[in-house]
Amino acid sequence: MTKTEMMIAIDPAAPGGPEVLLPVERPVPVPGEGEVLIRVHAAGVNRPDVLQRLGLYPMPPGTPSILGLEVAGEVVTASGRWATGDRVCALVAGGGYAQYCTAPVGQCLPIPDGMSFVDAAGLPETYFTVWSNLFERGGAKPGETVLVHGGTSGIGVTAILLAKALGSTVIVTAGSAAKCDAARALGADHAIDYKTQDFAVEVARITGGIGVDVVLDMVGGDYIPRNIKSLAEDGRHVSIAFQRGPLAEINFSDIMRRRLTLTGSTLRPRSVAFKTQVATALEREVWPLFATGKLHAVTDKVFALADAADAHRRMEAGDHVGKIILSVA
Repeated sequence: MTKTEMMIAIDPAAPGGPEVLLPVERPVPVPGEGEVLIRVHAAGVNRPDVLQRLGLYPMPPGTPSILGLEVAGEVVTASGRWATGDRVCALVAGGGYAQYCTAPVGQCLPIPDGMSFVDAAGLPETYFTVWSNLFERGGAKPGETVLVHGGTSGIGVTAILLAKALGSTVIVTAGSAAKCDAARALGADHAIDYKTQDFAVEVARITGGIGVDVVLDMVGGDYIPRNIKSLAEDGRHVSIAFQRGPLAEINFSDIMRRRLTLTGSTLRPRSVAFKTQVATALEREVWPLFATGKLHAVTDKVFALADAADAHRRMEAGDHVGKIILSVA
């Protein structure tokens, strides 16, 4: 590969609606030290991509303006442990909606045996996020009960599968009876329709008034006081997004009395070193569960790269269950 070779990518010239997601020609990226070049076969679509398209998600310095935070494909330029032709999926800071993408060596993972590029493209963003937040920051343990909002989103589906595989009881919220059914079919022990039920009341009923050990929240706003109300003593609240805004009024005397922990994180700006640590933990603790059948990919719908606008429309409609994927090959 040389700098003069070109590829097709989705790199909007200005913020806007889904219609700005048009295929354009861009130079094939050149991998830096400690990076591989990947021939992308498929790329995952995530809510931060929508926010970036709208101009509401500032990119970390040095990040490609091309959208896309996760890819699956074949290594073109070898580096470190990865040889030319290796099948990998990777977490990237940007650049995934393209025919080629660079990725740090440590942020690549082998595609589980027998899994397609399309299914593998939906693994990195949600598994890095759920592992580092629900299990590392939130400390979810076997035998504990977790509450996960957005139960049929990519994050929610991964949280259900991984928490159940590692021995937790899982309660989720979702926006319709059909979505609650889908969440239970994926393994959730309980699913609450937040449009017709008060989830805090339902959590109290389900747990016999004890509450949950961990809440994984991407809603924020007025959910936060109810999340805190839903926590058991020594419970942990982990925030990863704020769909209803970042502000909430909470009673700290309740936090002190019940010894609660409030924490949160964002993944995209974290260092390559941190993401490499997460990848190492995933390969050691989580990836073997794909081989045993305890974990599997959940792909909602696949769109061609040229139809990225339609993929974003589906994401914004909120009707998906699992991951929305762009097929690049």
